[in-house]
Order: sequence, then C-alpha cells, then structure tokens
Amino acid sequence: MDDLLQEFIAETRETLEALSGEIVGWEADPRDRARLDAIFRFVHTIKGSCGFLDLPRLARLSHAAEDTLASVRSGERMPDAALVNAILAIIDRIGEIVEAIDADAAVPEDGEEALIAALENGTPVEAVPIVDVAPSVPANGDRRAASGPRAGTRSVRLSVDLLDRMMSGVSDMVLARNQLGRHLRQIDDPRLEAMLERLSISVDDLRDIVTRTRMQRVEGLFSALPRLVRDAAHAAGKTVNLVVEGGDVELDREMIELLRDPLAHMVRNAIDHGIEARADRILSGKPGAGELRVVARQAGNLIIIEIADDGRGVDVGALVAKMALAQPSRIAALPAMDEDETLALVFEPGLSSRDDVTTLSGRGVGMDVVRSNVEQIGGRIALSNRPGQGLTVTLEVPLTLAILNAVLVQVAGTRFAIPRQSVDEIVQVGQGGTRIDRVGGHGAVAMLRGERLSMVSLPEVIGMAHGAASPRYLAVVSLRQGRFALAIDAVDDTQELVVKPAAPPVMRAGIYAGQMLPDDGVPVLLLDCAGIAQRAGLVFETVREQVAETAVAQGVPALLFDDVDGARRMIVSDAVDRIERIEPGAIRAVAGGLWLTVEGRSVPVWNAQSVRADTIAKVLRLQLDGQVLAYPIAEPIEILPLPEEIAPAPADAGGGAVAGLVVIAGEPIELIDPLMLFTDVPVASERPLCLLHGSHSAWMETFLKPAIEQSGYRVVRTLPPGERAAVALAIEEEADTAPCPAIRLSRTRGQPLYRYDRAALVAALKEHRA
Repeated sequence: MDDLLQEFIAETRETLEALSGEIVGWEADPRDRARLDAIFRFVHTIKGSCGFLDLPRLARLSHAAEDTLASVRSGERMPDAALVNAILAIIDRIGEIVEAIDADAAVPEDGEEALIAALENGTPVEAVPIVDVAPSVPANGDRRAASGPRAGTRSVRLSVDLLDRMMSGVSDMVLARNQLGRHLRQIDDPRLEAMLERLSISVDDLRDIVTRTRMQRVEGLFSALPRLVRDAAHAAGKTVNLVVEGGDVELDREMIELLRDPLAHMVRNAIDHGIEARADRILSGKPGAGELRVVARQAGNLIIIEIADDGRGVDVGALVAKMALAQPSRIAALPAMDEDETLALVFEPGLSSRDDVTTLSGRGVGMDVVRSNVEQIGGRIALSNRPGQGLTVTLEVPLTLAILNAVLVQVAGTRFAIPRQSVDEIVQVGQGGTRIDRVGGHGAVAMLRGERLSMVSLPEVIGMAHGAASPRYLAVVSLRQGRFALAIDAVDDTQELVVKPAAPPVMRAGIYAGQMLPDDGVPVLLLDCAGIAQRAGLVFETVREQVAETAVAQGVPALLFDDVDGARRMIVSDAVDRIERIEPGAIRAVAGGLWLTVEGRSVPVWNAQSVRADTIAKVLRLQLDGQVLAYPIAEPIEILPLPEEIAPAPADAGGGAVAGLVVIAGEPIELIDPLMLFTDVPVASERPLCLLHGSHSAWMETFLKPAIEQSGYRVVRTLPPGERAAVALAIEEEADTAPCPAIRLSRTRGQPLYRYDRAALVAALKEHRA
C-alpha cells in the first residue's frame, strides 16, 4: 500500500500543477468546453484515487468540486468569479493535504466545510475579481488543440539517483569505446572497424536516450504561471494578459526545479514593478491590460528563457539615487558607470526601485538572490531595458546539469577542468596588451587591455608545488561579484563531460565542484571558481587605467602581429574572430591551395606568400559576411589603436592585400585589408558538393568526411534545397540509384576503390573535380 500511496502522491502533484493553470484559463473563456471537460476529468481522477486509498477528507473535497463542475457542464450553473475562486481554494486545500500525507504531518480540518458550502451555495470565499489571463494558443487559434487532454503514454517513475547512475554507467561506456577506438585504428582490419562502427552508433544512441530520460518539457515549469499571474495581478490591483511560448522545449528536470523560484520572483517583479496601473497605462496611450510574455527556446546546449513586460521599464536614475543614499562611499563612482553597469544595480542586495513596501516587493531582497541562484547552476541573467516600454529579463542556463562544457587546462603539471560558462576568455601573457604586475612582493595583478584584474595562482591556493614563475596564459573568470585572472600553464581542450561528485574530503575543500572523465580516461577535478576566489581572499573592484597607450577606445582597435615573411603588419581587430594555434597535420595542400581542417569543417588558408603547410603554427581566423578564412602568422603582439593617417602602399606589398602604411612608435607598419584577403580565396560555399548516398552514408560521414573535405568538397548526406551535387559516393550496389555521377566504393580488398583506401579515394575525387 505504501507504494500505491507514493504513486498517488506523485500523480496528484502533477495533476494539481496542471489543474490550476487549466482553471485560470477556463475562467478567461468559460465557453471553452474542452478545457472544462479536462478539468472535470482531473478532479474525477483525484476523487477515484482517494476512495480507493481510503482518504475520506480528500474524497469529500474532490467530490464537492466534481459535483459543482458537473452542474456547470450540464448548464445548471454559470461559472463566475466566486465559483472559480471556490474551486481554486478546494484545489489548494487538496494540495496541502497531499503534502501533509507525504510528510506524515497533520492538517487541521478548519474551514473545509465552508469551502464546500461556497461551492454549493455560490458564496464567495474571498472577494477576488476576475483577472484577464490569456494563455498562449496555436497560431491557428485552435484552443482545443492547446488545452485539450493529451494522449496517454506508457511511463514509469524513476528516482533521479537511479538516472544519475545510469548516466554514469553510459559515460563510462563511452569512455571505454573511445579508448578501444584509438587502439583499433592502429590495426588495419576492416572487420574490426565495422564492429567498432556498430558499437559507436549503439553507444551514442544509448547515451542520447539516457540523457533524454532526465529531460522534461519546460511546460512543467510554466504550468503554474497562469495562477501565479492571476493572484499577483489581483494583489497589485492590475489587469495582466499572460502569453506563454516554447512549452515544448525540453530541459533537465533538476534544472526545472531549480528555476521555479527565480522564475516566480521575476514574474511577480514584472507585475508589481514593471506593469503600470490601468489608469496610468491609458493615460500613457497603452492598452489598459498589461502584457507579460514568457518565452523559452533552445540555442545549442543552452536554454534561453525570456520574461518580457510592456510596462514602464527600469528608472535607472532612481536606482542611482537610491544607491547614493544607501552607500555614500560609491557616490564618486556612480557618474562614471555606463548604461549596463547602472542597470545592473538592480542586483545589489538591499536595493529596490520601489519607495513603498508591498506584499509582493519593495524590501530589496530578491534579484540578487535570483542572479546568485541562476549563476550557481552555470547560467547567466541579462537585462534589456526600454524606458517607458518595458523590461526583458533573459536567462541562459545549460540544457542539463549532468553534462557540462568544460575547458581542460594544465597547472603545475596537473590537469583541471573549468566550467566553460565561467570563462570569458583565455589570453597569452605578453600578447594583446596583457602583462602581470607584482604587488608588494606577494600578490599580483593582471593588466588586460587597460583593465586591472586580481590574479590567482592555483598552485598556491591548493598547496601544490609552484607552477611556472611567470604563467603563459591567463583564464579570465567571470563571477557574480566580478572578474579575476586565473594563472594557468597550458590549455588542452574543450569537451562536453559528465560531472560526478568527487570524494567527500575533496568536496569539503571548497574549491572543487566535482570530477570529470575526459576521453583519455584520466579523471580531472572540476574547479569551483567562486570557491577559489573566496579561498584567495579576493575583494572585487574593477579599475580601468586611463592611459593613452592602453586605451584602445581612442581609435579603431587593430592587432599588431609578425607575419610569416618576417614583416610586421596590422589588421583591424573586428575582422579577427580568434587567434588559433595549429596542430601538426591540420593544414594540408589540396585542391590547388591550403585548407585548414578545424571543428569538423574545412577553412581556406590565405597563401599568397607560398608558405609550406607544415611550417604554419598559428593563424588568424577571419570572418566576413559569414565566410571564414585563415591567415597564417608568426606571432601576435598586441592590440593598439589605429592611427588616423594611412599612407598608400605598393600594389604588391603583403601579397597584394595591404591597404596602406601606418606609423607605430616611429616604425612604418603595413595595414592588411580584410576585403582584399577574401577576394580571390575559394570560400566554403563555392566548393562543389559531394553527396554521401545510400544506406552506408552514416558510415561514410564518420570515416571518410575528412578525406573528402581535404579534396576540396563540401560533404552532405541530404542535398540542400536548390543545390546539386557534383559527385556522389556510394557502396557499389547502391551507386546506380544516386541522383548524380557516383564514385563506386568496393567492399573487397584489392579491388579498385576499396572503401578503406583513402589515398585512392582522394585521387578519384581530385580526378573527378579536374
């Protein structure tokens, strides 16, 4: 019976969560019969379960609600505000009793008879007016499709601990698969490769399935919003329309639970702070009812949730004035704040934009806690203020807490992982205007483009042997309180890894957030950047030097670098996406030029100076109108403001890509024109298409894609609309069905174009292109 009771409690919680939103939606449109039927079935289900489990109080309450709803369905009664309030009160009491049963506690029966009487007689439970709450509906206006009963699915309930163990087991399986693959690739046996391919597909599918078991539609987070908006609007004496979009987006169920309180706080803030009273809105030319829009969408491995209102926005002047009163020591710094820094004052503890305290807000407690909670789960919060028109709060949170994008770094010969969301950038010491200054013989500060940041030496914090006397790299870490520079010796890789708890003594150190297993099987500790800052005793205060030679804002910022031919040149910084170190073999001479294989794609390399591919160690990754180009360099130096005077340069300077000459520190420097670089280089979109055709296309993409791209082709498994493939690859028996000329791959060793003979395949592709 205990198992049945726990099942009932879990089901009733889910039902009640959806039920409140359905009732508020029905109140907004009493003629919606589909929604009324759904509510009736919900209540009927609760009543039946209560009777079976011998829960008389719950049965009595749900039976009274069912009778009332039945009379409405039959047309004997018309729904009004008093009836809806009474049903909501019954549902609230049912929820209280269910939680009390789960906690083995008692709930007094006081007032339950009055609740039932309010249902039967139509007497008001409390004078609560109807609030216009309009949940979102599909674009075709079919409310039945939006609110009708969902199709039943077979399901079981599992504990989160069990799901975590399943995820851990699958992650170990992925790790073992990767290690096995590295060894098998050294053995030229097609049978082993085929078995590894089948294993890889199965393991990847299994990992995806187990990951999705932790996922839940975000509508579970949004289901309580209609009731929340209704109650908050009533308390504030306002009328609010709620629009919810993106409920089908999936998010880690643990993440959903952690977001409930921050989301509820921001919704109440929008109603109390942002949306004006009806009279004020009409006077300002707005509709009398305010609009609150909550939207969820997925962007890569992030979930973005926006809470937007059409109210008055944030009065930043009032925020500055309140901050000056609350902290007089900051009066001198307030005028120097830019718009974003001033708006960020809403996150200051104890600061509220209201002058009076209400039941919803005004105490200055909330937004600082919201930001802290969001950042603790690896997310970020941003504000977009439109004075007089509204405020948009944007939350960016990772898709799941079980898998984290991490940067693997080396410190004093030991490898660690840093959450990618916490790292703003990684810079090389001595380049790009970066330097380290020692303070008092013990501490150190890092100077980065005019910004002074406290520097933390990780070996000193955790008691390891000292690393390099002067670190090679600085990881700029962003926390809620501010930024600091973490000294590291090397950067290894960026990977999506499963986070596991470390041993209790390790976690008690306060500077680790868990452990991770990279592909090589050697575990690494995940750093807790906030704990490191606390252990180092950092007090955050950002200071910018007002020095002409480091304040790049005085002119257009440009990167000064040493080119591969020994000349010193500059290029506008906005054209440089990143400076990239090249691994051996990543650049190859194919298709009449040099191509860089990076991040699963081929990027053309500018090579007007006829540099050998194996001598290129660094490139500038350039972007222009969506096109990407790699420009080989010897060494980046620093970022400087570009002088206003630019003298013309010889036509053949710098391979014909020099726009002019500028003088830096008395030395003439050639200025590269990015537009000229992109003029004669074959961009990726101009490369012919190679179609992977037939049932073995997945295998070909896994094993042959790099060789095909190095031959000067773009690789697809499905033709994009309006495009034609220049050539197709297919296993011999499927080649005749290809929609274009096909290269036949043989299954038999020794036959022409054996499918594992990469050299023959590259030669065939080049011959076809010629």
